[in-house]
Amino acid sequence: MTAHGFDWRPVLRRALAAEAGGPLLVWVEGTAGAGKSHLLRELGALPRPADATLVEWWCGVPGARPAEDRPEVDRPAEDRPEQDRSEGGRPAEGRRQGPVLLLVDDLHRADEDERGRLRRLLEGAWPGLAAVVTYRPEELLTPGLPLGAPAARYPSGLTVLRQRLVAWDEERVRRAVELALGDRCPPEVAGRLLERSGGVPQVVVDLLAVLRERPGEECTAGRVDSAGVPVRLAELVLGRTSALSAAQRPVVWAAAVLGEPAGRDELIAVSGLGPVEGRSALLAALTGAALAEPAEGSYGFHAPLAASAVHAAVPGPLRQELHQRAADVLTGRQPVPWAAVARHRRAAGQVGGWLRAVERAALAAADAGRHQQAIGLLEEALASALVPPQTRARLAPLLARSAVLALRSDQTVEVLTQIVRDPTLPATVRGELRLDLGLMLCNQVGRVAAGWQELETAATELRAVRPDLAARAMSALAMPYWPGPAIDVHRGWLRKAVAATADSGDEAALATAAVARASLAMSCGDRDAWELVAALPTDSPVPGCRRHAARGLCNAADAAVWLGFYERARDLLAEGLDLSATSGAPYSEHTALGTSLLLAWWTGRWAGLAERCERLVTTTADMPFIASDARVVRGLLAFAEGDWGAALSWLSGQGAIAPESMPTALAATASGALVRLALARQDLAGAAEQARKAWSEVAGKGVWVWAAELAPWAVEATARAGDVPAARAMVRDFGQGIEDRDVPAARASLTWSRAVLAELEDRQQEAAALYGEAAAAYRALSRPYAGALTAEGAARCLLAGSARPAGGASGVAATPGTPPERSPGAPEPERDGDPAYGATAQLVAALDSCTQQFGDLGATWDAARVRALLRTQQPARKGRPPGRPSHADELSPRESEVAQLAASGLTNREIAATLHLSSRTVEQHVARAMRKTGALSRHDLARHT
Repeated sequence: MTAHGFDWRPVLRRALAAEAGGPLLVWVEGTAGAGKSHLLRELGALPRPADATLVEWWCGVPGARPAEDRPEVDRPAEDRPEQDRSEGGRPAEGRRQGPVLLLVDDLHRADEDERGRLRRLLEGAWPGLAAVVTYRPEELLTPGLPLGAPAARYPSGLTVLRQRLVAWDEERVRRAVELALGDRCPPEVAGRLLERSGGVPQVVVDLLAVLRERPGEECTAGRVDSAGVPVRLAELVLGRTSALSAAQRPVVWAAAVLGEPAGRDELIAVSGLGPVEGRSALLAALTGAALAEPAEGSYGFHAPLAASAVHAAVPGPLRQELHQRAADVLTGRQPVPWAAVARHRRAAGQVGGWLRAVERAALAAADAGRHQQAIGLLEEALASALVPPQTRARLAPLLARSAVLALRSDQTVEVLTQIVRDPTLPATVRGELRLDLGLMLCNQVGRVAAGWQELETAATELRAVRPDLAARAMSALAMPYWPGPAIDVHRGWLRKAVAATADSGDEAALATAAVARASLAMSCGDRDAWELVAALPTDSPVPGCRRHAARGLCNAADAAVWLGFYERARDLLAEGLDLSATSGAPYSEHTALGTSLLLAWWTGRWAGLAERCERLVTTTADMPFIASDARVVRGLLAFAEGDWGAALSWLSGQGAIAPESMPTALAATASGALVRLALARQDLAGAAEQARKAWSEVAGKGVWVWAAELAPWAVEATARAGDVPAARAMVRDFGQGIEDRDVPAARASLTWSRAVLAELEDRQQEAAALYGEAAAAYRALSRPYAGALTAEGAARCLLAGSARPAGGASGVAATPGTPPERSPGAPEPERDGDPAYGATAQLVAALDSCTQQFGDLGATWDAARVRALLRTQQPARKGRPPGRPSHADELSPRESEVAQLAASGLTNREIAATLHLSSRTVEQHVARAMRKTGALSRHDLARHT
């Protein structure tokens, strides 16, 4: 066992073995709640020699001290031989005592008699005695002397150690959180617990007990704040405060009002005491442990939460006076902590001073890039009815500017929506607020239709009075990502933005228009797009221009991913993230994180990708629109793994953004996955309907690059549902839409879509060639999953072609992935020297390679599906004895495969369709797998396979 970084086992073992050395005394000191009693319980549970006696002593507790007649704890020094007393040697023969582990708790509570007994025992320590004594240093009768004055006269043979129990760090708090609440809490919970508790173990444990009693609530940092002050901590600090005289308590109240450690002079000034009285009161508070000295020359509470308990106990009129003095004192600091000043002014009832401090604090935070802090201050102020109209008109634009650059806040949207409807608001202010509200609704909140309307209105309202702001609104309307308007509408707004920019001459407006021009060109795969990206003002001396450039780089990275330029996307992401961080644009940072997940998915970097997606979804729990990329990638992973229920939940379940509200490219990708899921479940009607709707959205937008992840599955679903002409039209429109565009991913997808159509029209040789061409294109793009899928298609079509007679049937063929059947009466090909058999063997090897690639990626379902196809083609091994191989106690390969798919959530029918088995056979395999492994349910099979 290791306690607080110190391994006690060898120390106590040596001390209790009398032959190994002299006695041991360990003083363990720690403030209230540091874990001293817990440590003693752990020491008492350690293995010890058979002849060793455990003696526990709780000081200050009647009846909890050892009996007076126990020799191991009541052997006065004068009874020992002179040699034993003076040199710490062994007692004379016949007087020797056995090993004793003495655990003494809370020595600071001991009365004079108890201290005397313990002093005599320790001054007469004998070999075999190991004593561990705990105390609170802040409550000792004589500071630094646990046994009081005079200092103890330890025998020379006694080893005396001192250990101080320190506060927990964030890692130790995190382990406590996981133990109490499981691993369902986000990382910031441990950080907030540490901040509120000061790392005092008992306070952490008490707070976790409160959180554990609210199992239905989401585990967040806000829940830690709402947990309140633990009763144990409140009673401790209030008891220590009340023990002071009435004249001394104001210094503790001052510390509570300030809410953070402060220097002596500040503390005394806030208390309202004079220098002499204040110094005396501070000394008394320190002596009585009502206050502590967390850092040299800085005074406050052991646990920051204690301040809340004291603050609540201060009478109202006195509390207001303390807050007023605190605000006055803090304005003397350099730099002035305006946020704290604002808090104190409001608590003091000084409305004007509060609003002035809020404005200065918000401006300082925004200038430093701390937009979330600025938003919090301004939201609170603007939500108050105490704010006069002229102040509201001045503060609201500041809130809006920070909100656009930071992350979503529902309260910000509500506040701005109310303010923008105020008829007394100046027209210019209203237009500016409407612009920022529109950007928030579109970018952060995902209410695109409402945001688009606000932006259009803002562009009209601002065109004559603020052409620079009008240009920003028009540039936003030129961004093509949002669903709804066709690409030509965005191009029209871009032309208007360029004209308005020329009228304004504003550098930030010029940067906004440049970002819009580059983003539009990149999205469509225009040939001059890369030159426009390179021209973005990344090194502009104007901070606003750099923020726009950071957004432009992140937009370009996102577009490059959809286009298929993955290495360039990585470079743009790195540059965009760096510029976003240095220019203070957290929204751009979060969008770039989503792009990085898409990049990892397509390039096959799946290790840890599911966890990354889930982490982003958790950290943006109140901003689902920002987490859309993460949810889609997580759904794609779940489908490949065979967990179709989870895939459906991530793509369209609770918390997912509806496709009509998603960026068009992402919506098409999600729809492609849903179409494929419906096809795998043999729901042709559902697949075709999903494909029709999704294709209509892409066609309406007119950016055909974004059909790349939808097209192969939409063509398959449409053709298999019987509408081959519509499937042909999809391929035709897709090809025309990307003609003359620099779009490698879309070109590979077009070839794949043509291959699917050829396969379903039973043109197997042509389909195989097209699949092979697509596979080569995806390999060149470093997209292993798509490469394996298309390589599988090529081998499947060649196998199907070789199994049918020339001039096979026309029309719609069987489902892609269905194993080919031999023609009735066709002979089994001879193996040795047969060219047909050699070609088949090569195709089997190609399929085996696909299985390996799927397995390496973690695409469990795809690997199982191809293995099922392989089994229809691989000949029986020579020399295998007749009958089935024996797997009496172990899972057979087929049982293991079925068990994996069952554990992932697939139904027997879905497994049967995947492996080309009957549902009855699957049911038998699942039953045998559960019996052999001892699994209690299908889900439990995951732990046994």
